[in-house]
Amino acid sequence: MQLYRGMDVGTAKLSVAERRGIRHHMLDTLEVTDEATVSNYQREARLVITDILERGAVPILVGGSGLYVSSVVYDFRFPGTDPVLRARLESELSEQGPGLMYARLMAVDSEAALRIGSSNGRRLVRALEVVELTGAPHVASLPADPVYWRPAVTLGLRVPREDLTPRLDARVERMWSDGIVAEAESLLSAGIERGITASRAIGYAQALGELHGTLTRAEAIESTQQLTRRYARRQVSWFKRYPTQWIEAQAPDRVEQALRHIASPL
Repeated sequence: MQLYRGMDVGTAKLSVAERRGIRHHMLDTLEVTDEATVSNYQREARLVITDILERGAVPILVGGSGLYVSSVVYDFRFPGTDPVLRARLESELSEQGPGLMYARLMAVDSEAALRIGSSNGRRLVRALEVVELTGAPHVASLPADPVYWRPAVTLGLRVPREDLTPRLDARVERMWSDGIVAEAESLLSAGIERGITASRAIGYAQALGELHGTLTRAEAIESTQQLTRRYARRQVSWFKRYPTQWIEAQAPDRVEQALRHIASPL
């Protein structure tokens, strides 16, 4: 979501000052009306990485979405898309809602359905599209044991669950105190509600609900907290599937540990 211009508070996007003169790529590259796709991100991020390597520098990919990170690091190949089929599925999503789409996906690819969840309509549509296009489960398009696209080391910071949940909840409360509702309101004129991806971002969808009076502030915050916790669980599950060097986030020598892993990859 940090791809989107104007979506700063809800994505914890680093300010220019916080970047400390280090060049950051792939921030603010999309309008809120643009659709973000993992295949486009894979292509654009790899172009940036190639350029960095050719300049003799070291690229650091930070995330975020497990699928987006893995699509760049590993040799993931994505099935194509069919505009007519996609339009039909999007129409069915609007008419039926994500619950029924989730039930349909459960019937043909339960693993993908459980991984995506029952509320992410956009990803449910994509999974159903892949199933119809390929005749195979959506999960089959993601290799269980992928090879690296380029040599890489994956590091993960681990926070104990008893500490993580309060931190996630507090982060959401800061989003509201830092002005996510005002930021969402400022994006109305830019067309955020027309954006297939941006309008569904966790936090922004709830802030828009508060603006339109369909959610109270307390309901918007609580809903965002629930979705954030669920998303965090999916992130943990995702990165457990692939080689990751885990470091305790509060370890006093975490930087030294990270450097050792990079210097001596397994």
